[in-house]
Amino acid sequence: MWRDPWNAAAFPSLFSRVRKINKAEPNFMSVEKSAVRSPLSALAQPTLFLLPLALAGCVSRPQEPYEVVSTRGFNVSAEYLAMYGERPDEQFPLPATDLSEVDPRYLRREVAYPTREQPGTIVIDTDNRFLYLVRENGRAIRYGIGVGKQGFAWEGEAYIAWKQEWPTWHPPKEMAERKPEVAKYVEKGMDPGLKNPLGARAMYLFNDKGQDTLFRLHGTPEWASIGTAASSGCIRLMNQDVIDLYNRVKPGRSAKVIVQQ
Repeated sequence: MWRDPWNAAAFPSLFSRVRKINKAEPNFMSVEKSAVRSPLSALAQPTLFLLPLALAGCVSRPQEPYEVVSTRGFNVSAEYLAMYGERPDEQFPLPATDLSEVDPRYLRREVAYPTREQPGTIVIDTDNRFLYLVRENGRAIRYGIGVGKQGFAWEGEAYIAWKQEWPTWHPPKEMAERKPEVAKYVEKGMDPGLKNPLGARAMYLFNDKGQDTLFRLHGTPEWASIGTAASSGCIRLMNQDVIDLYNRVKPGRSAKVIVQQ
């Protein structure tokens, strides 16, 4: 049985810069192939509507990532500490997520989710800042997300045409006009890494005509932005979450994505 890793009764407890424990993730997370080191151890519309399509840039702005491990004010279970812990075996070793900066509602968990959609479908509830990966037997894995700010919202259906580990970021020319500091990345792109706005993984959404929508599901080093409307239209997840989703998704037209406003 999935149990809530947040212990509300122990909320006043303080944990700061904790580092050593060995705990496995819950069974439903076992698809992740990357080694995990705990911070304690080391329905919708039939067509795709994109508003505005050309302005999608998938980021508020690049941000210097930082390695802070703290759960101040919360008693967090070992499962979550492992789930959002360091990933030293990645191409660019990931720091642990500072869970004190993330609303616990937006941490990954399996939930009841009755739906007529087929298992493997991704349903994005932008209003409530959740992404659901539909599973069998009325269940889903729910991830917290950051969504597009006003003027960059979109809704409808698409599919994941391809996916990439540690992607290069190419901001569109329209973004470069608004933010001259990113203009140098339009042609050559920003190299993969911890500072890259697309994070550790990206999944690329195409419409039913096989055209790139310019929208992505991607990671972010800005974990505090999860639960907010801060991006330029794309859907962002914490890096540990986007790695988990990436490992579960097989690109193709059957990899259906429904975005609800």
